[in-house]
Amino acid sequence: MTEQHDKTGAPPGTVIYLGEAQTNRVKITLIEYNETEFIEKDFYDWSECVKLVKPDMVRWINVDGIHEATLVEAIGKHFNIHPLTLEDVVNTGQRPKFEDYENYVVSIMKMINYNDELSSEQLSVILMEGTVLSFQEADGGDAFNLIRSRIRLGKGRIRKMGADYLSYALIDAVVDCYFNVLERIGDKIETLEEKLITSPSKETMQQLHYMKREMIFLRKAVWPMRELINNMERSETLLIKPSTDVYLRDIHDHTVRVIDTVETYRDLLSGMMDIYLSSVSNKMNEIMKVLTIITTLFVPVTFIAGVYGMNFKYMPELETKSGYYIIWIVMLAIISSLLIYFRRKKWL
Repeated sequence: MTEQHDKTGAPPGTVIYLGEAQTNRVKITLIEYNETEFIEKDFYDWSECVKLVKPDMVRWINVDGIHEATLVEAIGKHFNIHPLTLEDVVNTGQRPKFEDYENYVVSIMKMINYNDELSSEQLSVILMEGTVLSFQEADGGDAFNLIRSRIRLGKGRIRKMGADYLSYALIDAVVDCYFNVLERIGDKIETLEEKLITSPSKETMQQLHYMKREMIFLRKAVWPMRELINNMERSETLLIKPSTDVYLRDIHDHTVRVIDTVETYRDLLSGMMDIYLSSVSNKMNEIMKVLTIITTLFVPVTFIAGVYGMNFKYMPELETKSGYYIIWIVMLAIISSLLIYFRRKKWL
């Protein structure tokens, strides 16, 4: 259920949380590192977190929970973040985008999960000199466990690079999750396709409609990512070093692949819906064909029975001794002749 707030008439930059109702405490995780040192600690009080910040180290401050608008404002005030950015951070209905400010850049995107159904969580990544802020909707698990592990163990180049590389790594982890989601959706589409061919039903149609809505939802989250990465590459900010540009191009390629896959799945689902409608139509045609053949077989004999069922006193055939048997022979002969004719025409 979404919390409702009246922002009508509120000035721009008013920090009001718009999203799912949350009751959990906001957790702040501080990770500081360089090539030789590493510090990680969790806080529930922003003032305590600020005391531990050390100079000359790359800082990653991850905030799990954006429903406490006063906390977001306090963090923004400490780092001199524009109120319009803070307003976007706490509004979970934001379209993915990238914005460039004087002392920081901000990327807002959707983290997608798939456990039998799609779910999304807004992620805001703010890159400053030596510091990365990330705001997530809730502390329910994210895509960054592998990055945390690499930082802790000092694997790869992440401990040797700056905050801009960390910002890239976070966005790259989100895009990688899209591939995992698409793989699961692809498996579900294959299963649905088999069911569609073997035994289509109303339930199959409902699943098709549901999956089409999911693909529309996923498309709205993924398509703007290409524009986001493009804007990052074209940005003239000094916070993103030239050495990171090559990694941004790699994210762009991954994003294009994700978009292509999403479009392919949408086309597949549309085609499957057409197949379902065609199969239902064919099934109905087969039923109508059988009923039509039965009707055609019995129309002549019904006519004969109707003629000899008339209550006229003077009908020549009524006095025939073997008339009953003759009529049966004639009717059976008509039916047999029609069946032979239909089979030769391959209507049966």
